[in-house]
Amino acid sequence: MPSCNNSIPQPLVFVLAGIPGLESSHGWFSVPFFLGFVITVIGNSTILYIIWVEKSLHEPMFLLLALLSIVDVSLVSVTVPRMLSIFWMNAKEISFNACLTQMFFIPSFYVMESGILLAMAFDRFVAIWHPLRYATILANTMLVKMALAVLARAVTVLTPAPILAKRLENFQTHIIAYSYCAYMAVVQIACGDISDHIVYGLMVIVASVGFDLFFIILSYGLILGAVFRIPSWEARGKAFSTCSSHLCVIALFYSPVVFSVLAQILGYHMAPHLQIIIDNLYFLVPPMVNPLIYGARTKQMRKWVLRILHCHGE
Repeated sequence: MPSCNNSIPQPLVFVLAGIPGLESSHGWFSVPFFLGFVITVIGNSTILYIIWVEKSLHEPMFLLLALLSIVDVSLVSVTVPRMLSIFWMNAKEISFNACLTQMFFIPSFYVMESGILLAMAFDRFVAIWHPLRYATILANTMLVKMALAVLARAVTVLTPAPILAKRLENFQTHIIAYSYCAYMAVVQIACGDISDHIVYGLMVIVASVGFDLFFIILSYGLILGAVFRIPSWEARGKAFSTCSSHLCVIALFYSPVVFSVLAQILGYHMAPHLQIIIDNLYFLVPPMVNPLIYGARTKQMRKWVLRILHCHGE
């Protein structure tokens, strides 16, 4: 590991290492990432098309799903093409300003997705607790306000990241041991006191993912309490089924974060290349699987997907 005894001034260009230690396997890694990217774009575009065409789906749950699909496509679009350029063309250089841009947009879309999942949990809470007032509470104006709140929080929380990184003057090396410009990866190769940057990084996690996960758990705790008070088993099963898709998506989205935090608390240190692979999958697997979950488990979506496949089959 380079030291600060031979530090370099802020470089004009960084070098993204891709997956350090597994450079010879970059070609193999590119295959699942490319396929995942294609499936993500096709799957989420299909979801958007169905919601756009089918007027009966212009209700809060599906409009929030459309927002989720837009953010998912945006997230993979700012991460995967850059990874593939490293894996395929060895295009590892990235300018400092481009690095700062990536540093802002990648976590911003991730935080937006977390916020939309919280909004979807609120949607299910209202549907179960206040079914008669559902359309009134979640009117279009409320959906617009929630979308703007999700966007505003992401911008507010992540704007300091490139500003703080820009102030770093000396670095141990110009090589970033990642396949994209992660804020903490850049901070860790900087020289000097980085405690403020670490505190900021923790505050971002608490103010976004931590906040959202707490209120999602609270919402579903209240939902389960209401469902178990329903006397009819059939009605109880129907209430559970309306939440099942969202619960699958939540588990898929938050489990890697929870696992990573628990691993650090318990003192388990993963190999660097394994950590980077998992971090890369954070941004690919949920956007790829989300439309598959909703397409398979949501009756209206499943009907439209089968209709599209039937048309293509003819």
